[in-house]
Amino acid sequence: MKQENIRNFSIIAHIDHGKSTLADRIIQECGAVSDRKMSNQVMDTMDIEKERGITIKAQSVRLDYVKDGEHYVLNLIDTPGHVDFSYEVSRSLASSDGALLIVDAAQGVEAQTIANVYIAMENELELLPVVNKIDLPAADPDRVLAEVEEAIGLDCTEHNLVSAKTGQGVKELIDTIIRRIPPPKGDTNAPLKALIYDSWFDNYLGALALIRVFDGNLKKGDMAYIMNKQAQHQVLDLMFPNPIAPIKTNEIATGEVGIVVMGLKTVDTLQVGDTITLAKNKTAQAIDGFEPAKCFVFAGIYPIDTDKFEELRDALNKLKLNDSSISFEPESSLALGSGFRTGFLGMLHMEVIKERLEREFDLDLIATAPTVVYKVLKTDKSEVMIQNPSELPEPQKIETIYEPYVKATILTPQEFVGNIIKLLNDRRGVQIKMDYLNETRVLLEYDIPMNEIVMDFYDKLKSTTKGYASFDYEPIGFREGDLVKLDIKVAVDVVDALSIIVPQEKARNRGLAFVNSLKELIPRQLFEVAIQASIGNNVIARSNVKSMGKNVTAKCYGGDITRKRKLLEKQKAGKKRMKSIGKVEVPQEAFMAVLNIES
Repeated sequence: MKQENIRNFSIIAHIDHGKSTLADRIIQECGAVSDRKMSNQVMDTMDIEKERGITIKAQSVRLDYVKDGEHYVLNLIDTPGHVDFSYEVSRSLASSDGALLIVDAAQGVEAQTIANVYIAMENELELLPVVNKIDLPAADPDRVLAEVEEAIGLDCTEHNLVSAKTGQGVKELIDTIIRRIPPPKGDTNAPLKALIYDSWFDNYLGALALIRVFDGNLKKGDMAYIMNKQAQHQVLDLMFPNPIAPIKTNEIATGEVGIVVMGLKTVDTLQVGDTITLAKNKTAQAIDGFEPAKCFVFAGIYPIDTDKFEELRDALNKLKLNDSSISFEPESSLALGSGFRTGFLGMLHMEVIKERLEREFDLDLIATAPTVVYKVLKTDKSEVMIQNPSELPEPQKIETIYEPYVKATILTPQEFVGNIIKLLNDRRGVQIKMDYLNETRVLLEYDIPMNEIVMDFYDKLKSTTKGYASFDYEPIGFREGDLVKLDIKVAVDVVDALSIIVPQEKARNRGLAFVNSLKELIPRQLFEVAIQASIGNNVIARSNVKSMGKNVTAKCYGGDITRKRKLLEKQKAGKKRMKSIGKVEVPQEAFMAVLNIES
C-alpha cells in the first residue's frame, strides 16, 4: 500500500452527537460490511454499549476506498463521547493524523466538544468540522458553525454538512477526508517504531496489541521488543481490524494500523503507550506515549455472598484484561467481609464495570459510596495518599489534608445560569470564567473539589437545567481543604464501610441526614439501638431505633401490682444485658444510603 494513500483519523464529539452512526455510514459507503450483515453501532462490541446507546471503548476499522481510480486505505477510530472515557479519546488521537469534529446541527457546541478539540490540538491534528443531523427540523447549521468559530476558534470556511441517519453528505465527507487529512509521515527504511494504543484479551489468541506504525515495518515471524517492559516476543500473527472479523496480513507497514498476536497470556506486557521495535534492530528512542489512565473515583466492591470472594477476584482479573483502566486491591470490612477497593475513571465507569461483573460473571455485588484520592501531610512531614476513609491517620497525627480539584466546563442555556451558579456554590465551586457565546448560550468554568462531583452532581445539573446543560471536567491537582472523617456508629461499633470524608462545615448536616436515614433502614431489635455520627470521639448527631415491645406480663393477671413491676424490672435488666452484648446487622441498603444524602 502506498504510504501517501493512507489516512488515519478519529471521530470526536460530545455524547449523542452521532459518532457511531456516522461511522456506520462511512463503513457502508466503503463497502466493508454488506447490507445483510450491517447493524446499528456495528463497531460497538458489548451488549451494554448497544443497550445504553453509548460507546465505552474506542474501536478501529480499516476501510478500502477508490477515488478517481486511486486505491486509498482509511483507518477510522470511533471514540466515546462521555467525559469518563476521555482517556480513550486521548490515546486514539495520539495514533491519528486528523480528526472529524462532529457537532449536532440542533444542539450545537457542548462541553465535551471543546474538551476533545483541545486534546486534538495538543496532538497537532488536522481538524475537519462536520455538522451532523441536518435532517432534523430544528437543525441550524449556520448558527452551529458560528458557535464552533466563537467557542473553539476553528476556521469553519471549509466544512461538511451530513446526516448520519440518512447517509446524506457522507460520500462528500470521505472525499474531504482524502483531500484534507495528511498522509502519515515516517521512514520505511528506519528501525521499527510502533505505538501500542490499545490492548485487550482474546480467549483464543491471548493478549492482543493494536498498534500504529510510525517508522519501519513489522512482519509475521519477527522478534518484537517492547521497550518499557524490556521484553521480547515472537510475532505469531498480524491482522487488520475489521468490524466483522479481523483480516490476516503478513506485514504492517509505515503509517498503517494493525493487530499484533504474540500468544501472551496477560496484557501486563502490552501497556498502552509503550513502544514496539525489533529485537535485532532497535529504534534509538521510544515514542513519547500519552499518560496512562488514572483512576479518580474509588469504591469498595463486595460479594453479597461472602463465599464468592475468590470468584470476584477471578472476575476482576479477567475484566482488567479487557479494560486496563480499572485498578483493584483486596480490602476487608467488619460489616461487609472481604472485597476489593476498586478504582474507576468516573461514576459512569463505575456503573458500567459493576454491571459487567454482575452480567458476565453472574455475581451479586454491593458497592460502597465512591470516594476520591486524598493527600495527607502528617505532623512528621511525611505524605500519604488515601483512597479509603478508614486509612486516614489519627486526627492528632494530621497536619493538612489536600483534596483533588477539577476544572469544570459547563455549557448551558442562559435561563438556567442562576440555578447552576447556586448549585456550584453549594458544592464549593470557585468561578474562573463566564462567557456568553451568543444570545442564548453561556460557557461557565469553575474550579471545584472532585469529591463534590462524584456523587450526584451530574444528575442535579441535568435536573436543574431540564437536561440542556453539558458538563466536562479535567483534574488540576490538589488543594488544601478543611476536611474531617465522619464515622457512623451502630450500637457503639464503628461501621467502617460507612465512613466518609467531608468538609468540616458540612459535617453536622451530613451526620444528621445519615443517622436519620439509617434509623429507617435498620430493623428494630429487642433492645434500643443507638446510631451516632461522630468526628473522632466527638458525637455530632444521634438517633435511636426503638426496641420492640415484649408483653412479659400477659400471664400475670390478678394479684398484687408488685408482681408486674418485678417482671418488668427483670425484662429491663435483660434488655440492658442484650444491649451490651447484642450485635446489630446493618442491611445492604444502608451502604448506598450515603449516595442519597443532600450535600
